[in-house]
Amino acid sequence: MDEPSSDPGPDAPADAAAPQAEGGGAAPADDRALREVQRAVLARAVGAERETAEAFLDYLRRVVADKARGLTEEQARRRLVPSRTTVAGLLRHLTLVERNWFQRVVGGRSAAELELPLDTADDTWDVPAEATLASLTADYERECARSRETAARFGLDHVFGHEEAERLSLRWILLHMIEETARHAGHADILREQTDGRTGDGG
Repeated sequence: MDEPSSDPGPDAPADAAAPQAEGGGAAPADDRALREVQRAVLARAVGAERETAEAFLDYLRRVVADKARGLTEEQARRRLVPSRTTVAGLLRHLTLVERNWFQRVVGGRSAAELELPLDTADDTWDVPAEATLASLTADYERECARSRETAARFGLDHVFGHEEAERLSLRWILLHMIEETARHAGHADILREQTDGRTGDGG
């Protein structure tokens, strides 16, 4: 992927911690959800292989969704790097990546049935004109939930057919999804910092 542009964007705020509600009240629901997945990762510091991998993947999924929180529609679609990478595009791309691996490869459904654009990887970055930031985020979160449900039916050593590697285990797929989601969470973090200076796990 092309490197981000040299323009550093606005300076990051001195305090990048997630905001609390005014008056010291409870944090917003999205902040609480982020804290829950952070605690889940720490709770598995000596956990079993599968629950540790799944906790890290869920944490990264939450980070990606939260990176879009608080942006306008224009900001989410704004191109800040030479490539087609935008916050809205990241949500769309990762939705299709989840669908490809967990519904097509693991679930055994066809690309046509799932409406997956597999002709070229660039197609997964196209954001439908009618999509909104809220709908893109909701689609991504729904797809992640479907991924969890599908993966739960199989053990880590279960092997699936694949057109390139011939055979892949669920263990490999989970680790690949951690790598894929972490990479794009980092992209989203840079785009968000360039947009309004916000950094950190949340939006």
